[in-house]
Amino acid sequence: MTAAARAPHFVRSFERGLAVIRAFDAEHPALTLSEVARACELTRAAARRFLLTLADLGYVHSDGRLFRLTPRVLELGYAYLAAFTLPQIAEPHLEQLVAQVRESSSLCVLDGDDIVYVARVPIRRIMTAAITVGTRFPAHVTSVGRVILAHLPEGDLDALLARADLRPLTDRTITSTTVLRTELQRVRRQGYAVVDQELEEGLRSVAAPVRDRDGEVVAGVNIPVHAGRNSVESVRRDLLPHLLATVARIEADLAMATGRGRAADHGTGTHR
Repeated sequence: MTAAARAPHFVRSFERGLAVIRAFDAEHPALTLSEVARACELTRAAARRFLLTLADLGYVHSDGRLFRLTPRVLELGYAYLAAFTLPQIAEPHLEQLVAQVRESSSLCVLDGDDIVYVARVPIRRIMTAAITVGTRFPAHVTSVGRVILAHLPEGDLDALLARADLRPLTDRTITSTTVLRTELQRVRRQGYAVVDQELEEGLRSVAAPVRDRDGEVVAGVNIPVHAGRNSVESVRRDLLPHLLATVARIEADLAMATGRGRAADHGTGTHR
């Protein structure tokens, strides 16, 4: 969000505090004060105040030189997951899917320009990317991202594509907005997406959208596979039917769950 777009209620110090937390990731699990200041574009004094406040709250630990997040930060993410019924509904279906196809599967949602993993059932195979709940990837370069983007309102999609960083991650990555838009139109028509080694060499993935009871796409489910073991044709032939059947079961359970919730809300309202 730019300074010009910020509303009067916007609290800049809160934004900076969250930026300090986000400075830590898998590649930077421990940071010095100077590194945090540089990553967040803060003065050392400001970075120190934020870090010490987070330490007082139990979210950061320091050995005197290096700062690290503590497990308490998980509360921030799991508060969202606890209130979000879709991962709970999807997980048993993902487990059944993984047992059928013997490949990992995940449920992802769109957050800004990224997809975020909110449920995952892995298998024991070595992949380059260590993917867990909370992992993020650019939406436009993933199969699960494309099935969500393909159903965005036109204006939202235009804005996302206008700011998207289409740098090549492999020599197969789509780097043209025009080509990407055409691919998204195809994904919307066919109801699924296959991405062939655009995010990572050797990684193919198929995904399908998950719709709520109103028909709105709220998430996507994917199956990533090793390109050396699975051709694009075999992905469509052997994996896609299981994936689509799983998504249909998730949608049915989601419709029932949200239907019960609406009925309960309605019932409460009528008795006031």
